[in-house]
Amino acid sequence: MIDLRSDTVTRPTKGMLKAMIEAEVGDDVFGEDPTVNLLEEKIASLFNMEKAIFCPTGTMSNQIAIKVHTQPGDEIICDESSHIYRYEGGGIAFNSGVSVRLIQGNRGRIRADDVLQNVNADDIHQPVTSLVSLENTCNKGGGAIYDFSEIEAINKACKSNGLSLHLDGARLFNALVETKVNPESYGSLFNTISICLSKGLGAPAGSILLGNEEFIGKARRIRKVFGGAMRQAGYLAAAGIYALDNHIERIRDDHTRARKIEKILCSASFVEEVLPVESNIIVCKLSGRLTQEDFLQRLMDQEILALGFGPQTIRMVTHLDISDQDLEKVETAIKQI
Repeated sequence: MIDLRSDTVTRPTKGMLKAMIEAEVGDDVFGEDPTVNLLEEKIASLFNMEKAIFCPTGTMSNQIAIKVHTQPGDEIICDESSHIYRYEGGGIAFNSGVSVRLIQGNRGRIRADDVLQNVNADDIHQPVTSLVSLENTCNKGGGAIYDFSEIEAINKACKSNGLSLHLDGARLFNALVETKVNPESYGSLFNTISICLSKGLGAPAGSILLGNEEFIGKARRIRKVFGGAMRQAGYLAAAGIYALDNHIERIRDDHTRARKIEKILCSASFVEEVLPVESNIIVCKLSGRLTQEDFLQRLMDQEILALGFGPQTIRMVTHLDISDQDLEKVETAIKQI
């Protein structure tokens, strides 16, 4: 089966499995798992940030960040397609009791002017604006990548208004390899960064939250409250270390293959639109002559899985388990529809 539903469906490589089996472990709740500690130190150093905390999921790392950054009754500024708003189960309200100021950006990307125009006045009738959250790359936006100069402008807007700036960087390494911006540059602009190890990097599970020492100290308490404190987590952390050492540069292959699928879909008569592919996510809209259900079923008949992503909309995601031979089968299947 060729699974293009997500880059979360990958299996550990042989090298990664070996690293996991051989990992030295301890009790991470006591701070005694050497492999978890090494992963946290490694990625904090990579982004030149003070501390990191290993979490089970990207949703949890985002939700911890929101909880620590805000007080009940505050408000977050983010794009309307942000993962923290659309795909985290209402956690912003449930976990932190804060409201959201939604921006209609460009494929999930907002601008500094959007921030400046949506900061609430010091007025008891309005919630306190305390946090801005960006997503790079943006999942719902088809893997759209922020222009780094815009992030710098947003950082300046946040500082001028006393706002914290969080990055949902679930697929940040996709943006880094594509733009060649170094991780330290991101670490200098964001108060906190969440990074998934289980997407393009290919680990079976795990996410990292980065911040300063005081923030991560508070985050450890919230992680415990959220049920995210794990014991011998070093087996998972070892996969993350292996991924950082071996799987960053190969993400370029995912982008190349995604652009090939984009080209295939653009030539299909039943496709109305394909969002420009910037990383490893392909989003297309079908014309009226073919329903989403029919398209997905016809692919499934050829042992290919894709994902419905809204009315008449399809998402495909390339990853380390997708080969050039798989792409040939995808092209043949699409041409036969």
